Amino acid sequence: MKRVFVTVGTTSFDDLIERVTSPEAVQELKARGYQHLVLQVGQGSILPDSDSCHELTLEAFRFKDSIAENIKCADLVISHAGAGSCLETLGADKPLLVVVNDKLMDNHQLELARQLHQDSHLLYCTPSTLNETLKTMDLAVLSPFLPGQPKHFANFLDRALGVQ
Repeated sequence: MKRVFVTVGTTSFDDLIERVTSPEAVQELKARGYQHLVLQVGQGSILPDSDSCHELTLEAFRFKDSIAENIKCADLVISHAGAGSCLETLGADKPLLVVVNDKLMDNHQLELARQLHQDSHLLYCTPSTLNETLKTMDLAVLSPFLPGQPKHFANFLDRALGVQ
């Protein structure tokens, strides 16, 4: 059973949860062979129940001690652009689609997502372009992010955030 895991981290990102559970997004996921959708909704106001998504098997939760097992079992991870979530997913060598919260001020998440995309490690979009991205995404173009090199990641973050 092909699985999609969606994570918003410790914050609230209702736009992502609304968009990924919309009939259009669910239809795109189903068309790509996904059958199971797991949502980690954090502090958001939306906690969909298992009956709210008729096309896919749906699970939703707010928090767990660790989402490592959810990432490990996923065939696709859709995540907010938090550095921790990105690094954990890329370290697990899972295809990653980052949805940037374009409502945030001083959005360093966009810079991080853009740089990781330029290096072919992930795909990214905003909530408003999620459906189109799901329709056109090609996960085969992604290249592994080599884990276990914290200095390289720190240097990468410095470059992405313009600190160097």
